Amino acid sequence: MAGSTRILVWDGALRLFHWSAVLLVAAMWWTAENGVMDWHRRMGMILVGLLAFRIVWGLIGPQTARFGSWRIGPAAILGYIRNLRSGVHKPSFGHNPMGTLSVIAILAALFVQVGTGLFAVDVDGLESGPLASLVSFEAGRQAAEIHEISFNVLLALIGLHVAAIVTYLFFFKDNLVRPMVTGRRASEDFGDASLSDARLSWLRLTIAVAAAFAVMWGVSNAG
Repeated sequence: MAGSTRILVWDGALRLFHWSAVLLVAAMWWTAENGVMDWHRRMGMILVGLLAFRIVWGLIGPQTARFGSWRIGPAAILGYIRNLRSGVHKPSFGHNPMGTLSVIAILAALFVQVGTGLFAVDVDGLESGPLASLVSFEAGRQAAEIHEISFNVLLALIGLHVAAIVTYLFFFKDNLVRPMVTGRRASEDFGDASLSDARLSWLRLTIAVAAAFAVMWGVSNAG
């Protein structure tokens, strides 16, 4: 819309987390498929840091990054589904209820994927996660099996997420990818709602990044 005011919806740190996770999942799949396990483990450790960062950022980050802003109550979800079935879609400042469920599911799958990878051991006991020495061989093998299953679950969830984005684009003319790139949406999308600009605090960002590195260091030295 010409002359429209664009407001910040997604802060830069959250967007960097999002696209870094996308690239890391793809790269880790490729390294696992091609047996490049040294790089697989390195990127897995980066993903550990990213997930730790997201947890902290969900507590102290801007409004749209915070877990407290997620609307996942039964009334909110059922009301949103009812509106969609009626062909009514109003853009949300942040995640809509269905989008929130998708994010929770993908984050949970990532935590399972990373958590099991840390303890996983291959059949020969030659390739193992950084924390595999803390568990028995049998437990490491079980972690490896869950690791493989959870990746398929993660792929299915990502597929549903992409399908939803395409559906919003074609059926509701709402491009959800652009704001996750630029961070901004037209203020007119939200009507008369009172909104807070999702600017990040450099102090809080420093705390979240420090926490992420601390977790990475702890995991690296725990085995």
